[in-house]
Amino acid sequence: MCVSNRGSKIKNMFFLFEFTIMQAIVYPAGSHCPPHCPPLYPCRFSINVGHDSDNIALHFNPRFDENVIVCNSLSGGSWGEEYREGSLSFNRGEECKFYINFTMEYFFIKLPDGSTMSFPNRLGDIKYKFFEVHGDARIVGIKIK
Repeated sequence: MCVSNRGSKIKNMFFLFEFTIMQAIVYPAGSHCPPHCPPLYPCRFSINVGHDSDNIALHFNPRFDENVIVCNSLSGGSWGEEYREGSLSFNRGEECKFYINFTMEYFFIKLPDGSTMSFPNRLGDIKYKFFEVHGDARIVGIKIK
């Protein structure tokens, strides 16, 4: 349980995402596959948590082509101000896990290397029913507590 600044108890939600970041690489017949080959297209994926597609409390968007994690929120169909966290701590082709917890005030995201980042819960709710994943990642598993 988490206690808010108003003294009331709220339930702390927990999401665990396991991904394999996909690569699209083409090699000529008979060639040797060198390690760390660049993909043919920029690799991005996003995780959205919110009420519906027009009200997203957390848009978590790692961008390999920019080496950055972008977070934002969408309220009534309008995007808020982007937050950018530099340097990705995971690579294309690796299986990685993200842990997302949130309170009425913040989302707390534990990255695959164990570091954490936070993003304001701009919608300010403790329950969200909308969840989606887009982009160049294959979902291995999702656990919601």
